[in-house]
Amino acid sequence: MAKQQNHRHRDLEAAIDMAQQQQRPPAAGFTGGLEFTSLTYTVVKKQRGAGGEWEKKDVDLLHEITGYAPKGCVTAVMGPSGAGKSTFLDALAGRISSLDGRVALDGVQMSPSVIKRTSAYVMQDDRLFPMLTVYETLMFAADFRLGSALSVSDKRVRVDNLIEQLGLTTSRNTYIGDEGTRGVSGGERRRVSIGVDIIHGPALLFLDEPTSGLDSTSAHSVIEKVHDIACAGSTVVLTIHQPSSRILQLLDHLIILARGQLMYSGGPKDVTAHLGRMGRKVPKGENSIENLLDVIQEYDQSEFGVKALAEFCLTGLKPRKLAAEGFSTVSSLAPTPLSGPGAGGEDDFDHSLRSQHSKSPWSSGFTPSRRAKKDQNNGGKNAPPSLSPGFHRYAPEIVMGTPTPLSSISVYTVNEADYLTPTDRVAGAGTGTASTGAHGMNALQGHRGKFANSYLREVLVLMRRNFTNIWRTPELFLSRLMVLTIMGILMATMFTKPKADTQGITNRLSFFIFTVCVFFFSSNDAVPAFIQERFIFIRETSHNAYRASAYVVAGVITYLPFLLLQSAVYAFIVWWAIELHGQFLYFIVMLYASLLSTNSFVVFISSIVPNFILGYAAVIAFTALFFLFCGYFVNSHSIPLGWKWMNTISTMKYPYEGLLMNEFRGERVFSTDPPLNGDAILDSLAISVVEDRKWWMVLYLLGWAVFYRVLFYLVLRFASKNKRK
Repeated sequence: MAKQQNHRHRDLEAAIDMAQQQQRPPAAGFTGGLEFTSLTYTVVKKQRGAGGEWEKKDVDLLHEITGYAPKGCVTAVMGPSGAGKSTFLDALAGRISSLDGRVALDGVQMSPSVIKRTSAYVMQDDRLFPMLTVYETLMFAADFRLGSALSVSDKRVRVDNLIEQLGLTTSRNTYIGDEGTRGVSGGERRRVSIGVDIIHGPALLFLDEPTSGLDSTSAHSVIEKVHDIACAGSTVVLTIHQPSSRILQLLDHLIILARGQLMYSGGPKDVTAHLGRMGRKVPKGENSIENLLDVIQEYDQSEFGVKALAEFCLTGLKPRKLAAEGFSTVSSLAPTPLSGPGAGGEDDFDHSLRSQHSKSPWSSGFTPSRRAKKDQNNGGKNAPPSLSPGFHRYAPEIVMGTPTPLSSISVYTVNEADYLTPTDRVAGAGTGTASTGAHGMNALQGHRGKFANSYLREVLVLMRRNFTNIWRTPELFLSRLMVLTIMGILMATMFTKPKADTQGITNRLSFFIFTVCVFFFSSNDAVPAFIQERFIFIRETSHNAYRASAYVVAGVITYLPFLLLQSAVYAFIVWWAIELHGQFLYFIVMLYASLLSTNSFVVFISSIVPNFILGYAAVIAFTALFFLFCGYFVNSHSIPLGWKWMNTISTMKYPYEGLLMNEFRGERVFSTDPPLNGDAILDSLAISVVEDRKWWMVLYLLGWAVFYRVLFYLVLRFASKNKRK
């Protein structure tokens, strides 16, 4: 018995040693793709304890996951619901701030910021501008990601080639479309989303459920294009749920997770052998991957849990058998690796590990690169048939789940400032073409800055896209212009030529306060503006397409002429009809500043609310408060001391007082019975009669506009990131 126990201990030690050699990141010179070591992501969750009280507990969404994604291959991350597939993808893409572990590309340890610049991440939802065509969408992506290193004609050639390779030729000039506008199909939209992110030839491509919501044909077409991208030399990692048999043929490498733990890593064709070593036979005619997922679910619902399968991947020790084939309950005996029912005897150990040890691509003194050279010298006999020439897939059967010592990892860390993109693939990776000339990626991205374009060029490209969207969807600005035009006509006909008495003065005051309110409420329909673009902004800035400040500046400049037009139209309608006094230029400038400040305020609110319903509620509430404390109902000197600050932050105060100063200041008589001049009216309203005071009102209002835009920028810069905490 003791002899058998010692023999079993030796087998276990040999298995662990083999697993460590097999999953340990290879030595320098390895160019096999993406490697990840001991990825662990822990969150704090509230759970009800045994006594019924809520208590905080650390939960691992990812637990000690070590493996790799081969270069030139499509690596699919699979698993049941709640397995941690999307979390794992975010971890590889550098989108988790509190992640433990290491991620390396081609042997170089990568920081999240560097991964962001060398990778592309295609989200599950296709967030694109609906009124841009397929060609325009890809051209704007080329402008952002390729910068000025390529001429416009070269970018057009590249986009044309990408459209052809993605199978979008017939949809080239079709709008993307949305619920209200007919556009491309779902499969075409998904391919456009992929094209936007691969236009610069990323070394890494991540896709979150790229087939979600697509029919079988469209899903196969999408994965087929993704496979072409991988064959061009990129490392592709995607999450997928229930792939069809046709899609499975396009997947080169599988990573199967359950409860945040690694269940399997290897080729799709090796799943049957993996189940066989586990003691499970795949019934004839059934899919081996689906069978493995069924086994995972069986153990997940048993007392052993998926930890038993994770240990099998680590040590080769067969998991304890369930009471029956299928869903079952097991005895309450805790599983032990060396003793207990089902653990004794040599049949519970996978002896094939010893024979596989010699097959490990990192054993027998060969590094993967040397192994690839040997395969080439042998005429490619050992090369897997599913890979394109020049690329070698490494698929070890045993996956190590324990941390690898840092001293055993032959990688080095690169800093952002020292990083140069290590690829010469063209921006159209996925088109099956490559370039080693002046148009290679070194020429395009071999700069030390984070962004491909200069600041000015970013602003110009964003402005061009904004104007294109406005031209295609003029409803937003035309609706505001129409509202102000109609309200101007109503005001002009209602307050025409006010009389020179107290009622005439009251009419003038009513006109000015109503004008201020109309201008502030007219911008409320801008609430959905950024909310609709938020996800596009996050996707584009997550890989440094442009700066957040450039986005803010471009938005302001784009709106300037339209806001000026609205102010001028209203001013020309009412000025002479109501026989207003003062400076006409000041009247237009103050209305213009009012629109700028309220537009900035509304855009800021839209950046901090989760949806436009709450956005409307917040804007209306604040506008009502600004109206209450603007000085119309109670003048600024009579407002209670505790509410003085509301009068200061009320952006309605400044246009209201400024317009009254422009209208009434001076000795002009506005009422003959009783006699009242303009200065007397302003004095009764506790408003200053100093000449230059009215221009200070304009500056204050513009200051608030700048203040809200700065807040908007800060929200975009620090709070609008596609990153888990």
